[in-house]
Amino acid sequence: MITARLRSACGLGTPCVLGLAFSLLIATLPSRAGAERSGAPVLRLDGSSTLYPFSQAAIRWFRNHGGATTQFRAEPTGTTAGLRVFCRGGSSIVAASRPINAAELKACASKGIRFLELPVAFDAISVVVPASNTWARQISTSELRRLWHRQAQGRLLRWRQLNPRWPDEPISLCGPGRDSGTYDSFNRAINGSENNARQDYTASENDEVLVRCVANNPLALGYFGFDYYQANRSSLRALAILGPRGTVLPTEQSVQQSRYQPLSRPLFLYVNDHDLRSQAVLRQFINTTLQNGSRIARQAGLIPLPDSTYRLVTTKLYKRVLGTAFSGQLPVGLTVGQILERSFDALKKPQYR
Repeated sequence: MITARLRSACGLGTPCVLGLAFSLLIATLPSRAGAERSGAPVLRLDGSSTLYPFSQAAIRWFRNHGGATTQFRAEPTGTTAGLRVFCRGGSSIVAASRPINAAELKACASKGIRFLELPVAFDAISVVVPASNTWARQISTSELRRLWHRQAQGRLLRWRQLNPRWPDEPISLCGPGRDSGTYDSFNRAINGSENNARQDYTASENDEVLVRCVANNPLALGYFGFDYYQANRSSLRALAILGPRGTVLPTEQSVQQSRYQPLSRPLFLYVNDHDLRSQAVLRQFINTTLQNGSRIARQAGLIPLPDSTYRLVTTKLYKRVLGTAFSGQLPVGLTVGQILERSFDALKKPQYR
């Protein structure tokens, strides 16, 4: 059974070898206890809600290609919450919508947790309004900063305050909670820091909650992963972002061409190195997922890596390249090519021996 971790910050509403994915224990599968009694392996996979559809697609693919007896236990807890569990040895895989940060690296090191960092897809953080919204078609990064900056809390409360052409009506905000990697990525890109964001909005680490928050309120605006926007285009509309590359809508092409800036980002899966080497089923799951990474990403509504890149990710496993390529920093404004180049530079400079 899935337990969504919800948090409302203001009480405004309900709230070759290798390949990776995290996953959800589907209600029709046996319970974890039942699986353990029967001897069937159980994989725990927590983390990013943005990668939740990817996990579902990966599980379906794995179960249809020889992994029918494997059981999965996971929640879309958010990147930060998932990495907390991962860095104390509580899970073998974690899905992350941002690179591991410096504090998390320290936590993993204190427990002797070594890991592989594996990019598996791209995302376009999508700023959305209900389909019924008739006035907002685009928004600039400076307007987003004015709206979501910490100093806007309790002050910028109406649409007209943001843009004089928009109605004098209250604006209802919906966004990820603090345990979400999307929260970190968005606020670093827009506000310059994860700690510089307003908190008077309806917050959740579960993107399905955010979809409903926006879709059910004609005066709402929110942001979350591209896959959830794609799956709900009948009730949502994405705003074009006026940024350094002009006014650009979130699309597969705009992300792959590095035009959707600064709100495009890589998505990762982190895998425990010890578990990877000791658990055959984990290696099989990784192998199946990565070999079919492009198809799984498309099924999930995410933006796939080039097929050649999935092969490079496989090389990271063969060479056992451990650690992160981002030194605990959250990159903002890098092009797709720069992100991949940095990630695969680690093939030449492994962090651990």
